[in-house]
Amino acid sequence: MTTTDTTDAPLARSSAARDRILDTAVELFYAKGIRAVGVDLIIAESGVAKATFYKHFPAKDDLVIAYLDRVDEQWSGQLHAAAQAAGPAPADQLVGLFDALQNACRWEGYRGCGFINAAAESQPGTAAHERTVAHKASVLTWVEDLATRAGARDPRALARSLTLLLDGGLASGTLDAAPEAPSVAKETASALVAASTS
Repeated sequence: MTTTDTTDAPLARSSAARDRILDTAVELFYAKGIRAVGVDLIIAESGVAKATFYKHFPAKDDLVIAYLDRVDEQWSGQLHAAAQAAGPAPADQLVGLFDALQNACRWEGYRGCGFINAAAESQPGTAAHERTVAHKASVLTWVEDLATRAGARDPRALARSLTLLLDGGLASGTLDAAPEAPSVAKETASALVAASTS
């Protein structure tokens, strides 16, 4: 005799409700901004009870961090996939990762980098600001590792230049929506990588 069906059912419902809340928050926070979206709107849009919301996210800040974790997972995944698609050579991957920028800026409803947007709405020292800093540091470390493996003379400087270029491209995509911005960023990255590794 098994009891898994009955014991696992509440957990499955609980997880589904949490996912629904988070999916709703991701959409609303990105489209409207974190400060502009209140808990009541998220509860209404996700179709959960208030008690269910607070069971999973005792405070709005908890939901904001979960949102930023989701943004990190998606954007980091896109960066890594674009780099790997460029081939096995680290120098090619440093340039190829900019294809993720091209894809992001083409997305309907694109409003720039979710982390930069969150940082603009948060004070230094807050959980959201610290999560943003951690994400940017993680991307920088990854790019620096690629630069080291590519044989850059100063991997840290190259990584810093490339991540600044990437962030600038993300901002340009939402400010002026210039269609050539991602291509210009990739061409500039190519020139930087070539100059740093030759």
